[in-house]
Amino acid sequence: MIKVFLTAMFMSVMFAEKAMAEDAPITANVVQTNMDFLWTLLGAILVFFMQAGFAMVETGMTRAKNAINILMKNLMDFAVGSIVFFCVGFALMFGSSKGGIIGTDGFFLKGLIEDPWNLVFFMFQVTFAATAATIISGAVAERIKFKVYFIYSILITAVIYPIFGGWAWGSLLNGSGWLEGLGFIDFAGSTVVHSIGGWAALAGAIVLGPRIGKYGKKGEVRAIPGHNIPLAALGVFILWFGWFGFNCGSTTAASTDIALIAVNTNMAACAGAIAAMLTVWKKFGKPEIGMSLNGALAGLVGITAGCNNVSPYSAIIIGAIAGVLVVYAVLFFDQKVKIDDPVGAVSVHGVCGAWGTIAAGLFDKGGFDTHVVGVQLLGVVACFIWSFGLSYAMFKTLDKKMGIRVSRDEELEGLDVGEHGGNAYPDFGADYI
Repeated sequence: MIKVFLTAMFMSVMFAEKAMAEDAPITANVVQTNMDFLWTLLGAILVFFMQAGFAMVETGMTRAKNAINILMKNLMDFAVGSIVFFCVGFALMFGSSKGGIIGTDGFFLKGLIEDPWNLVFFMFQVTFAATAATIISGAVAERIKFKVYFIYSILITAVIYPIFGGWAWGSLLNGSGWLEGLGFIDFAGSTVVHSIGGWAALAGAIVLGPRIGKYGKKGEVRAIPGHNIPLAALGVFILWFGWFGFNCGSTTAASTDIALIAVNTNMAACAGAIAAMLTVWKKFGKPEIGMSLNGALAGLVGITAGCNNVSPYSAIIIGAIAGVLVVYAVLFFDQKVKIDDPVGAVSVHGVCGAWGTIAAGLFDKGGFDTHVVGVQLLGVVACFIWSFGLSYAMFKTLDKKMGIRVSRDEELEGLDVGEHGGNAYPDFGADYI
């Protein structure tokens, strides 16, 4: 991070030198504009680093024989997602729209690259698109064909994420979404990013079915432990770190608003971790690490929608409720409805994203308003119908056309060998996996 900040300082100096070279007065507006650019780009860098966090969480919470597959999916989410969002998604999300439904211009950033602000804004937004895509990876881990996931990664960054994103955020550039027109509150994406990914993950997990050995013949649940919990914990800390860019960077301006946003983000994460730990401790007699880690993420997802419009006291409550909610949501999907989600992505991002969006209305500093809460509920429902419905149809279609699940032998051997011809841990032998 020292290198990042030094680079940022250097860029500020270069901006100033350029202004002087062009005989432009260094006014307060010039400095503010340059700092807005710098702050937004720094936010994008932090959100990009969250890709590493997701990769570590998902790798650590699954088995060693699938580590390469997890890493490849996260790598391609950003690589493919960036290209697709550049070509199609950004225009659908932020292009001028009729009726607030879908953007109609700006494909391949045509007509936009002449304005430097559009470029830095794109860099910030493309990291969000990749985040929405990579949430699905953990829920479908250890059994989906890589080529199918590759296709899905394209579709979510090209269509599913950007169109809903335009409904809520289109006016941030040239668009005008119908949800934001109603007053929908989702400052940094509890619903726009996290629930979109979470509900898509639910669709994928349902169509795929559970991993071999996850449930017994009588429906009994069998734990399939992750192979590297320290790696998963590192991933959570990286995500927590990057989330300050996710939430604070969403101001897209170097303003004093970031103070409240940063405090709310941190307090909610802390409350979520503690609440999840206490909940699982009371329920099972031990302060289990996996649920506690997911509790921190649940708190972060929960506060993302309202991080700029609730008080720190409310942020603690929102995070704590998310921490309790994620424990029971994981148990519900895992034990009651038998949906195998290896990392709890549906619970963390889908369920807690919905909670955070509703909470942004319930705890609004402007006071409780039934209309505001109603709009929040409408946004949550619209997100579920759009993301789950479209994703389910897509997974079912791909399953019918090409099959989305690897063979039984390949699943038992591990996707690293069959899908990628490699072994993440060649020195440890078969017993390790």
